[in-house]
Amino acid sequence: MSAKPRLMASYFTLAGNVLPLTGSTVSPHSLAERAKAAADAGFCGIGLMTDDLRHLVDQHGLDGIRGIIADSGLEHVEFEVILDWFADGERRARSDKDRAFLLDAAEKLGAYQIKVAGDVITPDKYWPLDIVQQSFAELARQAGDAGTMVTIEIFPESNIRDLPTAIAVAEAADPRWGGLLLDVWHMNRGGIPYADFATIPPQYIRHIELDDADATLVGTIMEDTTMRRKLPGDGDFDVPSFLAHIAATGYSGLYGVEILSDEHRSRSPALAARMAFDATMRCFDRMPTLSLPS
Repeated sequence: MSAKPRLMASYFTLAGNVLPLTGSTVSPHSLAERAKAAADAGFCGIGLMTDDLRHLVDQHGLDGIRGIIADSGLEHVEFEVILDWFADGERRARSDKDRAFLLDAAEKLGAYQIKVAGDVITPDKYWPLDIVQQSFAELARQAGDAGTMVTIEIFPESNIRDLPTAIAVAEAADPRWGGLLLDVWHMNRGGIPYADFATIPPQYIRHIELDDADATLVGTIMEDTTMRRKLPGDGDFDVPSFLAHIAATGYSGLYGVEILSDEHRSRSPALAARMAFDATMRCFDRMPTLSLPS
């Protein structure tokens, strides 16, 4: 890789003792502490979760948040997560409230991206593909109007769990404003071979996330993803090979680092940031050269 990779500290990497989908996700650490930790470690950006962002807006206002991030030296901020953007009824009403809040904040703070996910609440519920496609196209259009993009996390326990489905949904959108997020954990737990990245139209690969884990699932899939992820290179996912296959697609964007584990949550933001950044850069240093078919 010729250019030095630019890393984003995803929300849970520095959030401290909070878990997704278990009530409040407001970080116990101040934004200033997290932003300084990220910048000092070498990250170029930081992630914020919806609940945390609302809390920060109440504390500082959007102008205050912008100032804290700028003062730290960070260039980018990302938001997560919009769920149920394809749903109806009460679920869609809640989703639309989050959507409006995050799109407004994204426009005013110049957010790099907003992460979105499929149905992680009732993953086996049938949602017509054409409805999901139309919904994503509209969401991406709105993201473009706000000067940001939306990226779909392919998750094994959701209705968007495999590459063919994810590609079909992403291709409904303008690739400038909507595409796919490939997380090494999701790929491994979903049984998606790295070589299959070559089947994705490269303009729809819009973000990458890095972490690691044991080869065998420990507990339920939700327990494994929220409690037992490891630093890149400390598990069995062969992160350097993942990076080589990503590089082969021509991807040149940012790389998120997303560590969710009981051990990592106990670390201070400064230590968590430094360990996550250094471990990730070691994986880039070990990235192999692929022998691709001509």
